[in-house]
Amino acid sequence: MQNRRYRQPEVLWAQRSEKVYLTISVPDAEDVVIKTEPQGIFSFSAVAHGESFSLNLELFDSVLPEGSKTKTKVGSRNIICSIQKDKKCWWKRLLKSEAKHPYIKVDWNKWCDEDEESGMC
Repeated sequence: MQNRRYRQPEVLWAQRSEKVYLTISVPDAEDVVIKTEPQGIFSFSAVAHGESFSLNLELFDSVLPEGSKTKTKVGSRNIICSIQKDKKCWWKRLLKSEAKHPYIKVDWNKWCDEDEESGMC
């Protein structure tokens, strides 16, 4: 049995007080599996051009359960996820961990500043 290697895709993120937006860059993705758990665990896997991609993130705070408010759109260049936060507030960062992750970047095209929208924690 062959050991399968997984690549980590690039992720762009943005937020509003009630949602987090993740754009996962995997062109021509197939077999896309996305799971969100209430405690803030986000997992993603897909295959593209014979390569396997996998991503597991521990988000900054809890989110509403999968299916209730998580929306996913699979496009030809990327996968866009809209995840409903459990509490309407602004997160300090995307992940619970303060460690830097080179594959995670701010999506300035979708970004909204706190002062442009009310809803502080």
